Amino acid sequence: MANPARPKVDPQASPRLTRAEKALRALALGYPETSEEFPWGERVIKVRRKVFLFMGHGHGKGKGTRVLSLSVKLPETGTMALLLPFVEPTGYGLGKSGWITAQFPSATAAPVELIADWIDESYRAVAPKSLVAQLPQRRKAARNPPSRPKRRS
Repeated sequence: MANPARPKVDPQASPRLTRAEKALRALALGYPETSEEFPWGERVIKVRRKVFLFMGHGHGKGKGTRVLSLSVKLPETGTMALLLPFVEPTGYGLGKSGWITAQFPSATAAPVELIADWIDESYRAVAPKSLVAQLPQRRKAARNPPSRPKRRS
């Protein structure tokens, strides 16, 4: 197998986003049987040749604006994620299959804990059941919001 191309370093990327990207990359590659490739010059993380995370730096809406962009498959929480201002359905028809894309401007810190939950959900959605069975059970807080305490009568 040929070695994948090295990622291009974005000289205008915020160091804060670079740290976030490194942390998220390490998390994603920590799952069983994952690999990293660079098709189209963008980073993708795969499990058994199936993509569960697209991640890279790109251009934002304003001139000269750089963003951290990532796409994940969220069959459980995708509808809630789409309510966030930095999230939209992934293009190329992937949004119809539960994929979302989030973009974080250089001036803003990416919410690493939230994205970590998304990466976990995406891996579990894409990976074979035999690999998912090797993982610890998901935290309930990641799936369900806390319930309100019951009132005493």
